[in-house]
Amino acid sequence: MGICQARNHRHTLEFSVEAQTSGVRTLAHQSYRMSSETAIARMYALGHELAQTPSHKFDLKHMRVLLTALEHPERQVPGVLIAGTNGKGSTAATLASILQASGLRTGLYTSPHLVRINERIRIDGAAIADDEFALLHDMVDRTAERLVAEGELPWHPSFFEMLTAMAFEYFARKKVDIAVLEVGMGGRLDATNVIEPRVSVITDISLDHQKFLGNTVAEIAREKAGILRRNGVAVLLPQQREVNDVIGNAVLELESRAVSAVPYVPPVSPGSESYLKGAVASYPLEVMGEEITVETPLLGRHQLRNIALAIAAAEELASQGFPVTAKSIENGIRQSRWPGRFQIIPATSETPEIIFDVAHNPAGAWALRSTLSAMYEDRQLTFVFGAMQDKAIREITEILFPIAARVVLTTADNPRSATPAGIREASKRIEVEMEDATDVPAALQRAKTIAGAEGVIVVTGSIYIVGEAMRSLAVRI
Repeated sequence: MGICQARNHRHTLEFSVEAQTSGVRTLAHQSYRMSSETAIARMYALGHELAQTPSHKFDLKHMRVLLTALEHPERQVPGVLIAGTNGKGSTAATLASILQASGLRTGLYTSPHLVRINERIRIDGAAIADDEFALLHDMVDRTAERLVAEGELPWHPSFFEMLTAMAFEYFARKKVDIAVLEVGMGGRLDATNVIEPRVSVITDISLDHQKFLGNTVAEIAREKAGILRRNGVAVLLPQQREVNDVIGNAVLELESRAVSAVPYVPPVSPGSESYLKGAVASYPLEVMGEEITVETPLLGRHQLRNIALAIAAAEELASQGFPVTAKSIENGIRQSRWPGRFQIIPATSETPEIIFDVAHNPAGAWALRSTLSAMYEDRQLTFVFGAMQDKAIREITEILFPIAARVVLTTADNPRSATPAGIREASKRIEVEMEDATDVPAALQRAKTIAGAEGVIVVTGSIYIVGEAMRSLAVRI
């Protein structure tokens, strides 16, 4: 398929989207709606890209070839790029909500997803529709197959490359005003790093994905710093000394302008959770010369840093001409949603209170433990826990399990998932009562019995475990 044919595909997609929004249902539209499951199946058939050696994920040259054939949709929309180990999704979701509240048509690209793949690509908070997903997949997939056949690509693009290209294409077609992009992993060689960001944001960095990013926080920080640009803007917060050194040197070398988010982190003394009011965190803050009230559903002291980064990035965009105000920052934070991150589901007559939290590395586990200890010190906690084999299971369980009354171990419907037996072996030094469940629904049912009406269920350890639990309980994403 040549450039003219690619343009024809683009026109076809635009017609189909217009038909959908005007309520017209065409035969082509129906066939694409029917093929959305096929499109998703073909995406998953690409396999887990990190399992391949060498990994097909890390080569921006191939991503640029694909985007060139698609007529560079990544250049048609201004973007913000957010990297980090923990908090980048929360920061991205908060910033996107602020920009939407500022009257901007805002794209948001995140990963991984909790329940459905469509969640990763959003405009103004709404996930991409099934038929549009299928249409975009068809166009990008055909382009990729042509490039492979003509020898311009050595192999078919990876799962993440495909999805990233689809997101760029979707945002360009929908003419969003700005896109907020969460880096998938690392930064320097991540497929999202092909854009020229208006602002680069780096959230907290800790050990994770060492097999691919390095064995020290300094090595991992070098990969994350790959999203910085010469003469660009970097929104930052102080971190570990080794991380500060690496990022600081990168900023100096690139002659970037560093913007500190420190003024937007409220003073919270250790052990104090006085800013927590029910199911929201609330505190006053001076932003852009005005005092606002920050009210966010994202709970935990670690989220104060993520929100600060989002505010600093929004203020920087305001200085670049985007219509961001103190009021829109206040409204955007209040309206933000980021499911699965200390998300509280109130108790019902049939189900005890449930907390969903994606604590998939030691830093995330400490953040979860801190928030649970502050908010539920007098409540019995029953954990539903599962993790991926390549995660630091021993460290995570040694952090979390000591505060649990009982733990139900389970496994996700994923070939990378650790077995209950494997988790039990990794956590054998911890004195806590554990039992096994064959799958997540069975684990939830058992946890309900254990917790009773007064207890609290905490579902954590992996985004896949949390996602399956949400799907089992029909929790809205």
